Amino acid sequence: MSNKIVIAITGASGSIYAKGILDKLMLIKNQYESLGIVMSKNAKEVWQTELGNQDYTNYPFPFYEKNDFGAPFASGSARYNTMIICPCSMGTMGRIAAGISDDLITRAADVVLKERRKLILLARETPYNLIHIRNMETITLAGGIICPATPSFYSRPTTIEEVASTVVDRVLDLAGFHLNAYRWGSH
Repeated sequence: MSNKIVIAITGASGSIYAKGILDKLMLIKNQYESLGIVMSKNAKEVWQTELGNQDYTNYPFPFYEKNDFGAPFASGSARYNTMIICPCSMGTMGRIAAGISDDLITRAADVVLKERRKLILLARETPYNLIHIRNMETITLAGGIICPATPSFYSRPTTIEEVASTVVDRVLDLAGFHLNAYRWGSH
């Protein structure tokens, strides 16, 4: 199977993570065949608020509307093998956990899970309530990977971008990409 990726960006805080993933995917284009992006209206507003720009329009990837069920990754037959939801709101996570495919993001996540492919949710909320934790458990039991937006500091990051990169690198590692990233014990 070729490497086909879906990136979904929801309206949770954490646009810096989405930008970091898109930037790094630009650098490793040789590691995937195709990439599609779904970005909610709220995600665009949060990006503009947090990053002060609309740079998401500058990426050369195909963007799909949140209700475009004609997108290739809305069906398992298109063989998209990895989906990253970054950042993932608790509302999106709850709908995925409940099997509610009411938009392209939740439908694509449902497809990835039913096809036993890789679903990675960069959860962005704090603190978690019991409903969030149970939804995380449900998705994990279904084969998804919950990767909280929890940075590491052993690489001694000095900028907010470097801090965010510790999470971005972890997500892309989980997705199976080969990166030149800091590794514990390699200092």
